[in-house]
Amino acid sequence: MLEKLNPPTIHEPSGYSHVTISAPGRIAHLAGQCPLDLAGKVVGAPGDYLAQTDQVITNCLAALTAAGAEPSDVVRSIVYVTSPDSTVLSAVWDHLNNSELAPAFTTASTLLGVTALGYSGQLIEVDLTAALSD
Repeated sequence: MLEKLNPPTIHEPSGYSHVTISAPGRIAHLAGQCPLDLAGKVVGAPGDYLAQTDQVITNCLAALTAAGAEPSDVVRSIVYVTSPDSTVLSAVWDHLNNSELAPAFTTASTLLGVTALGYSGQLIEVDLTAALSD
């Protein structure tokens, strides 16, 4: 259902694909998943990127399941992290790629360091698009 391409005239990506093509069909556009628990509170101690990443993973998996999708159905991901520090960005990326959600990041993926996100204390957000089976 997914075709992943890495043109030989572009650098070799580290675990993701430069281009992902999905077959015609239904697409699920997930809202950016935040590190919020069921009560709507940001999880983790202030500055705890990995605790927030764990909650985002949980929320992404729940949203994918509700859409009838799995991480391997994701065609595009965008990861937002409130840090300019490449060490922090890499730690979040590695944590995502060592989780049950990891197949979502083998397709076209972008990792961004940003200034702020929507909730006070929020450090990470993940935006996913998935191709659904008919």
